Amino acid sequence: MSRRPGARLGRFAALGLVAIAGPLVLSACAGAEQSGTPAQRVSTWVSGAGAGPSIGSIESDNAVIEKALATHRAAGVIRTACSLLASDATAGNSNLPSPDTQLTTVLENAYQVEYSAGNNCYSGAAGNASLLRRSADERRQGAADLAQAVQRIAAVTGKVPSTTTTTSPGGNDDPFDPS
Repeated sequence: MSRRPGARLGRFAALGLVAIAGPLVLSACAGAEQSGTPAQRVSTWVSGAGAGPSIGSIESDNAVIEKALATHRAAGVIRTACSLLASDATAGNSNLPSPDTQLTTVLENAYQVEYSAGNNCYSGAAGNASLLRRSADERRQGAADLAQAVQRIAAVTGKVPSTTTTTSPGGNDDPFDPS
């Protein structure tokens, strides 16, 4: 099977073009969270990633679990709440990294410990006191980490993000305004 001599040259030229033009095209597509001041980058990321509502969802999940355990709800009800916590922690983690290394680290820790809390809660829901205690400890640690993340966002942006999980039609799109 013979090949034309120019075919190989054309293929190398095409590869060279992709190697040079590819990064240029990708850099032109850089998200807004990759340019501007640190405050602008973090604000854009908080808005785009839904970081405030993500934190609020986990805080709400923790409260639902506490109430379900305190009122001795059925294991299935507790498991549902616990699995929602693990799911929300996974969803929050999928939005990382943030444009701020310190914020990313705090949120990674929070999401990992909340995910573990959800799994331990789920496994202990039928009455395993040891797993439920471990989950409670993890939820407390996760809540402290989430509070630290909110503080970091405020320190970088100068604004506290809203952790409200509900929206109203025609409402405010500002992730730092709870109204």
